[in-house]
Amino acid sequence: MKKILFKIYKIIGIIIFWVAVWCLVSFTVNSKLLFPSPLDVLKAFALLCVTADFWLITLYSLLRVLFGILISLVIGSLLAIATEASKIAKSLLSPILSVVKATPVASFIILALLWLDRNTLPLFVTSLIVIPIVWSCVSEGIRSVDKNLVDVSCIYKFSLKDKALKLYIPSVSPFFMAACRSSLGMAWKAGISAEVLSTPQKAIGTELYFSKTYLETPTLFAWTAVIIILSIAFEKIFVASLEKLGNKLNILRKEQRND
Repeated sequence: MKKILFKIYKIIGIIIFWVAVWCLVSFTVNSKLLFPSPLDVLKAFALLCVTADFWLITLYSLLRVLFGILISLVIGSLLAIATEASKIAKSLLSPILSVVKATPVASFIILALLWLDRNTLPLFVTSLIVIPIVWSCVSEGIRSVDKNLVDVSCIYKFSLKDKALKLYIPSVSPFFMAACRSSLGMAWKAGISAEVLSTPQKAIGTELYFSKTYLETPTLFAWTAVIIILSIAFEKIFVASLEKLGNKLNILRKEQRND
């Protein structure tokens, strides 16, 4: 109980410190247009929360990012399996991974604007950013599987299903979870950036763009706070859900279950 209270007090203290810094900077700048105070942002946030559009916009952006991540997890994992199972596939597909990693997000967004509908673009960009991360991590996980155990499974003629459930998935799961933790924050950044440039209907990025255009800085800060809160909450809920599913299906390693 003391540890929990200490942790709570610590978090509250950190929040108070940075709010104080924020107030000091705002007081020094003395311009709501350039740097609004916490109270100004809180008022703007309160005005947003009471509107039905706010919740609808937040839901739409959340769904775009969620679908983009789910698609990426499937495609990235399949690409990893293909490239580790076939040298030809690895030779053909590996350059794509290098190109995607090296290309700036803004370039993808601008190019995709030529080909895709503005409502589809955020989902596409989110997938494009997350797929290489999942691909790399899952590939590394497959390579880390104990070769002796693979040989034993072949000797005892394990079925493909048993190999997957008892050998490969438990070994790869830590790498898959690491990919999820690494990519979720980037997915939010990429998705919102795509929304800012493509301005789809009912999107947080579109609201950021309009807030900047009309010089509504407190509203801009409020929407930014919404993005940060959603990103943190989404990451924790998503990872916890995957871990719960893994425990239920009994496909996680013991150390992961203990964590």
